[in-house]
Amino acid sequence: MDRPRAAFYCVSSARYFLGAVALVNSLRLLGHGEPIFVLDAGLSAIQRRQLEREATVVSAPGDTTPFLLKTVAPNSHPAEVMVLIDADMIVTRPLTELIDRASEGLVLVVEHEHDRYFPEWGELLGLRSSRRRHYVSSGFIAAGGVPGSRVVDLMHEAQPRIGIEETPFSSHSPDLESLSHSFSGTPEGHPFFFADQDVLNAVLTSEIAEDEVEALDPRAEASTPFVGLKVRDVATLRCRYEDGTEPYVVHHYMPAKPWLERTYDGPYSRLLRRLLARDDVAIRLPKGQIPLRLRRGPAAYAERKRINTRERLRWRLQGS
Repeated sequence: MDRPRAAFYCVSSARYFLGAVALVNSLRLLGHGEPIFVLDAGLSAIQRRQLEREATVVSAPGDTTPFLLKTVAPNSHPAEVMVLIDADMIVTRPLTELIDRASEGLVLVVEHEHDRYFPEWGELLGLRSSRRRHYVSSGFIAAGGVPGSRVVDLMHEAQPRIGIEETPFSSHSPDLESLSHSFSGTPEGHPFFFADQDVLNAVLTSEIAEDEVEALDPRAEASTPFVGLKVRDVATLRCRYEDGTEPYVVHHYMPAKPWLERTYDGPYSRLLRRLLARDDVAIRLPKGQIPLRLRRGPAAYAERKRINTRERLRWRLQGS
């Protein structure tokens, strides 16, 4: 079978379902008609059917922590350019430019705010010797051409070797909230503490030529607490920093997800609301599936105001 020119991939559980719906809706709203694949890491039957309106839902192996499942769907349903996106991300501008660049045989990743490197990465995974480069995020990857396929394949093969049981990501639950707060290890003491992200960096620094990787500015992936980021147009999802830079995605990576907990109504939450509650989205959900604070109307507005007031008070008390 011919591979599609590009496709999108994410992993979702029942608890991450609303995030996955928002991600899919953001892609469709921005004009992306390419195939979307959602790996089922614990969706309900109803949730699967709802996602199947716009995506192909792929069953996950039952014996692997979801933190090592990112490569399953692209490995079984490859495309010329494979865009891997976390389910707690919203796409805020078309990715056409990135897909075009990746199609030339590039792996596009976002530089991480923290530096991290282990010289033994390659040896531990049976790869070539590792050489230091920028540490990058695994939440948003555009893997194109032969280098892109090689990254996905090598990650898929290497992940079972990392000894994830020694990290807080060993849980089979896909929810960060369930990670053990009593875990005694430290990121500095384990070369694969951050699971798939460390594997990605090990593969890139060991097996992929430097001119086949392009590290994007960290602000291409806007992350909580979204300092300096403003939503410029809720309808079109456009966001902008004070200097005019526009991210490609916004990422609510904190454990308290806005669809699960009463969090401050920031940029991600505003876009999430737009993508779940308006009538022009690809996957429309019954009102009962959407928490009150993420709906439209005066009652929802009042609920958000109460939450924001509570959160501001909490911040002031913590800062005093």
